[in-house]
Amino acid sequence: MGTKRDATARQMRLAVELRRLREAADLSSREAAALLGVNSVQISQIESGVSGVSEKRLRRLAAHYSCSDSELIDALVVMATDRTRGWWEEYRGHLPTPFLDLAELEHHATSLREAQFLYVPGPLQTEDYARAVYAYRVPELPREELELRVQHRMRRKVTLEGPTPKPYKAVIHEAALRIMVSDRAASRAQLSRVIQLSEADHIAVRVIPFGLEHFAGATSAMTYAEEAVPRLDTVVRDGPHGAAFIDSEAQLGSFRTLFRKVESVSLGPERSRDFIHRLAKEL
Repeated sequence: MGTKRDATARQMRLAVELRRLREAADLSSREAAALLGVNSVQISQIESGVSGVSEKRLRRLAAHYSCSDSELIDALVVMATDRTRGWWEEYRGHLPTPFLDLAELEHHATSLREAQFLYVPGPLQTEDYARAVYAYRVPELPREELELRVQHRMRRKVTLEGPTPKPYKAVIHEAALRIMVSDRAASRAQLSRVIQLSEADHIAVRVIPFGLEHFAGATSAMTYAEEAVPRLDTVVRDGPHGAAFIDSEAQLGSFRTLFRKVESVSLGPERSRDFIHRLAKEL
């Protein structure tokens, strides 16, 4: 395959996993290239996401690396050969790349989990709520870009409400549900929206109330995207300088544990729905 520009986060993940397999086999780029019958520059381009890799070459590399995990190899082949140009491509060049990478990640995930403590999770947000969040950004966004971001966020709902919705779990702190990012009417509509979505069979919303004792997990906010092979899972964390995509095995294990901990102390789905109903009545 030829070289390509602006590799997506998914393409970069494929490149990183191939490098990890080579390093696990204790082979240099030069040695891997010799086994494949190419030069080391081509291996470097594949492992940096500059160049794609065919299914045939990928399977040959996996064999040379003595990788016997057939599920992992098959999943990497899917990543290498997928030609999906999803709806998010319409925003390329108009929105920062992480917006597109997140939408692509959600599209390919087998299921999604979120833990949020200050904001309602993106896929559950109403248009008014999302607009209020983006409008508060400093420096302020030009009107056109603000509306593009709101539109993009609304289109991400296809993950939960499209023809093939993904299983979705959200743990939300009471703070996120009480903070009125807009006016009272918008807040009431947002809570109603969360209640409505939580009634779907594939969506589970759980609440962590203020009154919970011994809870110190408010720094655990995350989006956890599960893949067919756990090794290929990804965690997304929002920060002051943008979204960070985390994929090392050790960190993934830590975030799985963190999610289990915050989920274990939260209210069950039915009690959470009743809790949100009470909050909505207070508005």
